[in-house]
Amino acid sequence: MAIKTIDEIKNPKIKAWVEECVKMCEPDNVVICDGSNEEYDRLMKKCVDAGLATPLAKKAHSYLFRSLPSDVARVESRTFISSVKEEDAGPTNHWIDPKELKATMKGLYTGCMHGRTMYLIPFCMGPLGSPIAKYGIELTDSEYVVLNMDIMTRAGEKVWQYLGDDFVPCLHSVGKPLNNGEKDNGVWPCADVEHKYISQFPEEHLIWSYGSGYGGNALLGKKCFALRIATVIARDEGWLAEHMLILKLTNPQGEVKYVTGAFPSACGKTNLAMLIPTIPGWKVETVGDDIAWMKFGKDGRLYAINPEAGFFGVAPGTSAESNKNALVSAEKNTIFTNCALTEDGDVWWEGIGYPAKGKLVDWKGQTRDALPKDKSPKGEEFAHPNARFTAPAKQCPCIASDWESPEGVPISAILFGGRRPSTVPLVHQARNWNHGVFLGSIVGSEITAASTINAAEVGKIRRDPFAILPFCGYNMGDYFAHWIEVGAKADQDKLPKIFYVNWFRKDENNKDLPGGFMWPGYGDNSRVLAWIFDRCDGKDNAVETPIGFMPKEGALNTDGLADCYKKTLPEILKVDVDGWLKEVKDIRENHYPKFGKHLPKELTACLDDLEKRLQAAK
Repeated sequence: MAIKTIDEIKNPKIKAWVEECVKMCEPDNVVICDGSNEEYDRLMKKCVDAGLATPLAKKAHSYLFRSLPSDVARVESRTFISSVKEEDAGPTNHWIDPKELKATMKGLYTGCMHGRTMYLIPFCMGPLGSPIAKYGIELTDSEYVVLNMDIMTRAGEKVWQYLGDDFVPCLHSVGKPLNNGEKDNGVWPCADVEHKYISQFPEEHLIWSYGSGYGGNALLGKKCFALRIATVIARDEGWLAEHMLILKLTNPQGEVKYVTGAFPSACGKTNLAMLIPTIPGWKVETVGDDIAWMKFGKDGRLYAINPEAGFFGVAPGTSAESNKNALVSAEKNTIFTNCALTEDGDVWWEGIGYPAKGKLVDWKGQTRDALPKDKSPKGEEFAHPNARFTAPAKQCPCIASDWESPEGVPISAILFGGRRPSTVPLVHQARNWNHGVFLGSIVGSEITAASTINAAEVGKIRRDPFAILPFCGYNMGDYFAHWIEVGAKADQDKLPKIFYVNWFRKDENNKDLPGGFMWPGYGDNSRVLAWIFDRCDGKDNAVETPIGFMPKEGALNTDGLADCYKKTLPEILKVDVDGWLKEVKDIRENHYPKFGKHLPKELTACLDDLEKRLQAAK
């Protein structure tokens, strides 16, 4: 039986919390979401009628939304881990005392939903009934949030039977009450930047978000729950909540392995999850493109689920060449955010692979003449650089048949990587679990002229350990220690093998290389995956080096690889001893000291060992 009013909620803890929030926020009315198609269409029509959404003639059942220019991305400076002790938030998170933060936010929440409807969204992170899944309720005054949560999670009436006292309460408001007949003006509303708060209270497993309607600031099942709160739950319960893709890899003999991978933003995570291999007989299927929750199964192996039900993908740069499967996934039943609108009712963005024609309505709602190419000058983009598509994962043409397996899928390999134009080779393998944790702890990307206006920063490494730096809900040093502890308790032979990959080595002086990149990337990354697959079976296709195991000469399949890349392969498969010694110095002097006494001694030992091996090789 459907729950339609607060009085029908049987769980006293849930009912009391909802009543408290209603009393504080003072919405005009409350709607309990049932997750039905009819509800989705009704709320979308409400957005269209209000001028907040534009139907797309070229994409079935798909719509375009625009935001205010001040509300286009996560606001890390306004994101808080409000633990009881500041030390527990650690050096990489923003912290405010929970009593102080709650007092401030209660002041903002009071009456914040005047003129609006409060929507109650019961939702599940993971397949319904999975032993790895977790449950939450989001209260929001944004129809946009309801619509996106319906795609990104299992939401609605079907969730109530699983909801217990351990649910994660999530409260969200755009922070713009509609008083005296006010209306929204064609873009979703938000509060001023200084009044934005995306707050996690780890001891209470509580999420409060105020003042933003954008993505991860408002879809509280995403980074707030699936990572910031889930990392805390995982630490306490002995599992791993990670910012990782999950892919299913099948070799020509039909053997299957599952691989997870953590990469900082703009490093091709979604592209790898949906990769189309260039080597014959191999197949890649998608289990998840962003988040992996991993728990040990009865057989002692790590099993992973994708806690999400959709893709919240960056649109710019997504093309038939970079990720055809993502484009197909977003052909229907999709919400587009801050993309450009074409004259014939389609969306367009920079890097889509073809120029637009005629006039475009850009992400700010301005009509402009299209450029005779598919790129725009920085700052004048037709689509915002962080424009998004929200598409159901089940629409992905390469979605794995077992992507919703309640038990999860057994993980054989874990990949780390970043954008490193120099030093880091194409692929190397950790010697053991702790060495793999060390590799994860030093993940980073080199700052380029394109990503900074400060010339002094160019060439420095922006560290993003485990690619989870903005999303870890507690002290990052303790997070490293948790990984080490997880490994210590496991059967070492059943743990996934850990690898570090780098698709981004460059030689700017080599005019034969497109963009100066020494490796083609995209589908050709399947060549590296094939080597990793065999390593997981213990195949003798590697040599030991000071930094770990690397492919033997001839171990990588190069059939059909362009000659210019065959020539660069020896260079990107060797150890740059001097470069790595500089890396050691940077880690020892600039990176590890941040974590103080919370840095596990095992990682210091790995760093010492690496330096010793490099000095011996020199």
